[in-house]
Amino acid sequence: MLLEALKSGPVWALGTMSGTSLDGVDAAMVLTDGAQVFAFGAHDYRPYDAAERDVLRAAMGQWDPAPEAAALVVAAHAALLGQMAGADVVGFHGQTTAHDPGGRGTCQIGDGRLLAHMLDCPVVWDFRSTDVAMGGQGAPLVPFFHHACARWMGADAPLAFLNLGGVGNLSWVDPRIANPAEAGACLAFDTGPGNAPLNDLMRARTGRDMDEDGALAQSGTPDTGVLDRLAAHDWFRRVPPKSLDRNDFAWLLEAVADLPDADAAATLTAAMALAAALGLKHCPAAPDRMLVAGGGRSNPLVMRLLAERCDCPVEPVESVGLDGDMLEAQAFGYLAVRSARGWPLTAPGTTGVSTPAGGGCLSQPDDAARSVGAAS
Repeated sequence: MLLEALKSGPVWALGTMSGTSLDGVDAAMVLTDGAQVFAFGAHDYRPYDAAERDVLRAAMGQWDPAPEAAALVVAAHAALLGQMAGADVVGFHGQTTAHDPGGRGTCQIGDGRLLAHMLDCPVVWDFRSTDVAMGGQGAPLVPFFHHACARWMGADAPLAFLNLGGVGNLSWVDPRIANPAEAGACLAFDTGPGNAPLNDLMRARTGRDMDEDGALAQSGTPDTGVLDRLAAHDWFRRVPPKSLDRNDFAWLLEAVADLPDADAAATLTAAMALAAALGLKHCPAAPDRMLVAGGGRSNPLVMRLLAERCDCPVEPVESVGLDGDMLEAQAFGYLAVRSARGWPLTAPGTTGVSTPAGGGCLSQPDDAARSVGAAS
């Protein structure tokens, strides 16, 4: 039975995100009834240290990662979320290690039952499996939240939300349609490479986790041959919805292997912007503007290249009062409430699922305690 607070009306949901960039855990509060967003609350961040990133990096691409990786994910989330009070429910995404819709499925590590026990709070988790089992891509999952944000900000024309994490993903939303699951309200898909190839390059060549402020890339020249090869890739002609694994464009690292550091960084930075611009061509109507979230928006070179390549204004989401570092975490808080109330999380236009689909597992603290006790 659901707890009383989750049955109706606005609740405070604490969402979390640990993305494929492997930088750390984001956590953010959102006041929502699962349809509207009413307010945003406290947020926090816990970075992974170098040893933790090594463990998680070893788990990438694995369908049955070492148990220490899953334990690390739960422990890191519990350490952060345990400091944040006032949540009626937690939306726990876990850590994606492999994603192959239409094949082996999708894998997010981290036990939500155990987290519910540790936090003494209901936890919604395993958001993607139902959609994949019903024939959907299982990603992106944030478009319904982007649609709610567009209505929260009072938009009266279609918008594009671009998230630049390890992989780039785009949501085209029409806020004039009230129900995000209705045909025409949302279109979403992964655009192509995000920060993952560039971050991997920086670690391999410089020992740093990222190209801070695009400094290295700005001193280099992109290789047009590599960019032409990227633009010719079949991915950009494939009709969305569509989704990627973090390593699907890992070949870009091989393509820039012989370039000097600055030119290699410039090429991979330009690849992010090119992929996003090519994605806009799939939108049913030109967006009024593109709002950019995720780590990529902090790179001034990425933002300049997006502005040059896209046929609409390009702005960070902060320009409309949103938090680009916490948007995905907030989204999983919002989705947790929708899940708890049995509402769809995805639709044909967002993941390609045949009909609007729910998803997520709700674990309450007492259920988790029984599960933990039975396993010991």
